[in-house]
Amino acid sequence: MVIMQLGVHVADFTFPSGAATLAEDLRKIAKATDDAGFASLSVMDHVWQIGVVGAPEQEMLEAYTALGYLAACTSKVKLLAWVTAVVYREPGLLAKAVTTLDVLSGGRAILGIGAAWNEEESRGLGLPFPPTAERFERLEEALQIYLQMCSDSEEPYNGKHYQLSRTLNSPQTIQRPHPPILIGGGGEKKTLRMVAQYAQACNLFPSPELEHKLDVLRGHCDALGRDYDDIEKTVMGPIDPGANGEKVDALLADLERLHKLGIHHAHGRLPDVQDLRRIEILGEKVIPTIAQW
Repeated sequence: MVIMQLGVHVADFTFPSGAATLAEDLRKIAKATDDAGFASLSVMDHVWQIGVVGAPEQEMLEAYTALGYLAACTSKVKLLAWVTAVVYREPGLLAKAVTTLDVLSGGRAILGIGAAWNEEESRGLGLPFPPTAERFERLEEALQIYLQMCSDSEEPYNGKHYQLSRTLNSPQTIQRPHPPILIGGGGEKKTLRMVAQYAQACNLFPSPELEHKLDVLRGHCDALGRDYDDIEKTVMGPIDPGANGEKVDALLADLERLHKLGIHHAHGRLPDVQDLRRIEILGEKVIPTIAQW
């Protein structure tokens, strides 16, 4: 039986009180999310704000620094970057960042990762942004390096793009064999194949193509001998119950539709998340309901 869960995605750090109280606002959001029974809490891996949320000049926190802070503010919720841009960090350093988050959170880290897309911010801050095909090659190598660094092997890794002379990772992760991998994206030839080969979760969008994407993933699992049911299916989309709960019924109807497709986890951004009302409404009226499906 598929048990459905909810997650909160904090993508907008432009709070009314400004940067001076941003840390306290974020602490309150994290605590409310933890207390309400959400399964996951995420931030974006961007260095500038993205267009669908706001202007590039708006506040944006570095993902893994923010996640370390969120780990100290919570005790139960899983933590991840939704999703890490593979080319923004060397894979050995990324594995260390996720390991550090897992150790300091008591085993609550998830590696959310994708091939990256925001060329403007990359060029702006001098981050690498190779062509699309190369980014996907680097994504696969980064996944292999992560898995090797979470294993008992300290052997060298010699790939097309990355060479590591000793894949030592100490301390090791709390979660064994490794913190789960979530791969973001719905590319049918490369991304969903990598989900089937390497990941414990996928991330898709609640579009008319969702059922088709799940069928493509199932086909890759069959081809690779992977159990399709072992992969957590997540969607990133609206989970807004309304400021006073007026959208709860419509939200539950949407979640039920996703649940019937086999979606395990709905994750999304809440308007005005810093005032906490929507988080509390979801914890009181939505999370208990979907847990009974």
